[in-house]
Amino acid sequence: MMQYSAPAMIVNEATNCHDSGSNGLRGSVGGGAMFRRILNAVLLTLAAVLLALPAFADSQVRIVRLSQVDGEVQADRNTGQGFEKAFLNMPVTQGMKLRTNRDGRAEIEFEDGSTLRMVPHTIVVFPELLLRDSGAQATAVNVRDGTAYVNFTGKKDDEFTLSFAHEKVSLTKPAHLRIELGDTDATMAVFKGDVQVEGPSGGVNVGKKQTATFDLADQDRYALAKNLEPDPYDEWDKQQEQYHQRYTASNSYSPYSYGVSDLAYYGNYINAPGYGMCWQPYFTGLGWDPFMNGSWMWYPGFGYTWVSGYPWGWMPYRYGSWLFLPAYGWVWQPGYWTGWQPLPRVVNPPRQFVAPRPPASPGQTVIVNRGPLPGHGTPKRMIVRNDSAGLGIPRGSVRNLANVSQQVKQNGFAEPRVHNSVGSSISTMSPGVRSRPGATPMGRGAGPRMSAPHSVAPAHSAPTPHAPAPTPHR
Repeated sequence: MMQYSAPAMIVNEATNCHDSGSNGLRGSVGGGAMFRRILNAVLLTLAAVLLALPAFADSQVRIVRLSQVDGEVQADRNTGQGFEKAFLNMPVTQGMKLRTNRDGRAEIEFEDGSTLRMVPHTIVVFPELLLRDSGAQATAVNVRDGTAYVNFTGKKDDEFTLSFAHEKVSLTKPAHLRIELGDTDATMAVFKGDVQVEGPSGGVNVGKKQTATFDLADQDRYALAKNLEPDPYDEWDKQQEQYHQRYTASNSYSPYSYGVSDLAYYGNYINAPGYGMCWQPYFTGLGWDPFMNGSWMWYPGFGYTWVSGYPWGWMPYRYGSWLFLPAYGWVWQPGYWTGWQPLPRVVNPPRQFVAPRPPASPGQTVIVNRGPLPGHGTPKRMIVRNDSAGLGIPRGSVRNLANVSQQVKQNGFAEPRVHNSVGSSISTMSPGVRSRPGATPMGRGAGPRMSAPHSVAPAHSAPTPHAPAPTPHR
């Protein structure tokens, strides 16, 4: 049975909440009757919730991350609205479809650090993202069109099935490969590992630095070549892998691997007295809060979830708690790994903090921005300002962000040199954008430039409770 996190909440550690009015109710005859009626209503509601849980528990759904969005990328979230604009850090759930158009590129990151990358004009479907009773993860990916790169880390007992055309690949060991679908043929090139492909013409083993070509017009008959034909996007895929390998080596204090490299690149861990090791993004001051840039997105089955617009904004919004410490500002405290949170816990917020509130009506996408302009500049130089929290800095494009962060603290801005970028550009959106159900916000880039004042609640108000979201496991 799946586990669920408690509804996300805003908690102020300096306040002790007691219901002093309940004693008055129970102390009078009328009050006692009212108390019993309230108690009965609460028990009936609790019973209904408990009866509904097995239906969710049987689904064993997992959630993975859309970890890079560049150019025109769209997602079909099974909301009935078809393909809509995809945002960085969107949760990818079972049954979703992703499509890259024109210059679009995307990366999907799984819990164990496995990745799938899409180049322009590619369609990928995720028919299965499940958790077995044994605790093993079952993943099925179908490449419908275009070119996709898969890097599977090979965690023991996990199942990763990759299908394209009429072929099927069951990955059980680490492998890195490229799938290309053309009009008349399909090819699979293996950069690392040893892969067994099953199809209408039988099975074929494709080893390291080998390519199998399948004739789609002739029962998928195959030809095996002991070489790799280069593709224009091979270098881009290689750069992504180097970025993850370089920054994932850092201690993440997390049982999961997705999002870890971004935490290492865009911030650092500090030992906060009384709280232990906490993570803090670079380029933040006391005026910054974690909800300045993001969007509310509706998902069938578990309602609204907060999707952060920051390039590092996955793990700190799905697990753990955000703490406000007067001497440090906002920091993220790792924890609460057993429950996937649609909105993170917030502890001890400052008096002026405005708590985020999801929209009242289902099915909308509401974009929010209260922060400064993202980093921008020339192809060789970038202007980074305080409280941008890394927004607009493509991953791996600026060396030693810790030093740049110190410059920003001293001067209010910095102009670091931009090196070969392995990430994506982040463009702006017009202020005041509020999308309707099915609407596709305009603009290009990995992180939305956001503004929608109606999506923010009055100060000190807690977010509306939702049904618990599905829980990923390792």
